Amino acid sequence: MIKFIKLIGFRAKKASKHKVNTKTKNKVLVHYAKLLHKEKKFIIDQNLKDIKFAKKNGLKDNLISRLLLNEKKLISIKKSIIKIAKLRDPVNIILDKWKRPNGLNISRVSIPIGVIGVIYESRPNVTSDVASLCFKSGNAVILKGGSEAINTNNALAKLFRKALKKNNVNEDFIQFINSKDRKLVDFLLSKMKDYIDVIIPRGGKNLVKKVQEFSKVPVIGHLEGLCHTYIDKDAELKMSNKIVYNAKLRNTSICGATETVLMHKNIIKKFCNPILKNLEKSGCKIYGDKILKKYYKGKLHLATQKDWETEYLSSIISVKVVNSLEEAINHINKYGTMHTDSIITKNKKTAKNFLKNVKSSIAMHNTSTQFADGGEFGFGGEVGISTNTLPPRGPVGLNQLISYKYEVSSNGKIRR
Repeated sequence: MIKFIKLIGFRAKKASKHKVNTKTKNKVLVHYAKLLHKEKKFIIDQNLKDIKFAKKNGLKDNLISRLLLNEKKLISIKKSIIKIAKLRDPVNIILDKWKRPNGLNISRVSIPIGVIGVIYESRPNVTSDVASLCFKSGNAVILKGGSEAINTNNALAKLFRKALKKNNVNEDFIQFINSKDRKLVDFLLSKMKDYIDVIIPRGGKNLVKKVQEFSKVPVIGHLEGLCHTYIDKDAELKMSNKIVYNAKLRNTSICGATETVLMHKNIIKKFCNPILKNLEKSGCKIYGDKILKKYYKGKLHLATQKDWETEYLSSIISVKVVNSLEEAINHINKYGTMHTDSIITKNKKTAKNFLKNVKSSIAMHNTSTQFADGGEFGFGGEVGISTNTLPPRGPVGLNQLISYKYEVSSNGKIRR
């Protein structure tokens, strides 16, 4: 198996050296989108195998929801791929240029990274999104999906390779490791630095932490989404109700779902019942602090320290009452994962303070955290949401999957 993985690395490195023009890239992507439609029965059948296996092994409902790939989700994936095909090719773009007094003409030009290794869990749409984004940005990719989605991921990767072959492009731009052996992840992290230029983990805290700790290859981290929505003292009730409901319940299993709501003490009496009862009516379980318990008339479970640290990914929310904007910011910076955090307020000065001082890679004002998505940002899709302090940060799309080099010219200048 180790020889096979090294062979995959060698093939990826070789493929990454091929320069594919924009027209051909787009033809491959459009062909892939058509194959997803044409082979939808095959894909869904493979997905049902994974669902059946997941249920047999007691996988939680919220994770099965992530794993499920039906016709509606396939249409969404297809649309995402077409959007990526329509986006500008990010390779060989002059990002900046200037002329120096010493006679040098300098340009900073975008180039592919090379070979990207992506380790991910559950959600099979990641296979299509990542393959499409990496290919459009000129990178080869090695995919290692979770064992729970192995049949679906393998089907999606095979179809991409079919689209590559049809358009006379090296199939090894996209390679999927079709194995459930967990030791292969360790091997990718520790023994493949000669073949892989960057690793992108996409999944739960344990996976990302392991990759960040043990990888000998540079990592673009995608940590869990412990997202917050802070309702300020100058917030509007109707807007707050609408945003909180959407941020939590539109899709509870995505990393952009709000997990903790912070409410300013001045509005707790007026706001807590309409907002939280709206959630509770839709089956959301409420965990709150002792102050909230005094005012909320619905069913409330007392929150503990663990609740402020938990990404539920289900119909559960924790609620804390804060005394000030500063306390809200401090709570977010302590318990958040630098993913996405939002403030609801009519006060522009307060909003600006929040946006500048939370450490989040995505900071929002009067906006649902569910917009934390590369597609919604106009990136066509995303490899993940980077929670690194160093760039890239936030949604990692086409323009974040490139590097650059400096091209320097002169009329024969020498340095004295």
